[in-house]
Amino acid sequence: MSTNASTILVVEDDSIVRMLIVDVLEELEFKVLEADGSEQALETLKDVDQQIDLMMTDVGLPGMDGRELALQARMLRIELPILFASGYAENIDVPEGMHLIGKPFSIDQLRDKVKAILERP
Repeated sequence: MSTNASTILVVEDDSIVRMLIVDVLEELEFKVLEADGSEQALETLKDVDQQIDLMMTDVGLPGMDGRELALQARMLRIELPILFASGYAENIDVPEGMHLIGKPFSIDQLRDKVKAILERP
């Protein structure tokens, strides 16, 4: 793994779930930013000096849901890859250029999904 690790923004309102995802991603040597919801995530996305290579968001966020957040995020960062995490994976239409992982997911599934997204040209 290069020292230039990819930065992932994790948006999850459940602090325990968020902590677990962050732990896994850090274990995989990614740099991780955290947000407990859409507002905090958008603040981070608006910081032009902050590198973000992937946003992983829960679909079911309070207030603005994950899909609305993704659309707002794409207005700020047109090329940003987005990975949705959802316990209702089969019911979701994922917009173009966005990805989905069903909850619960294993560490291996998360690793493989994130690497596949980040390795795209």
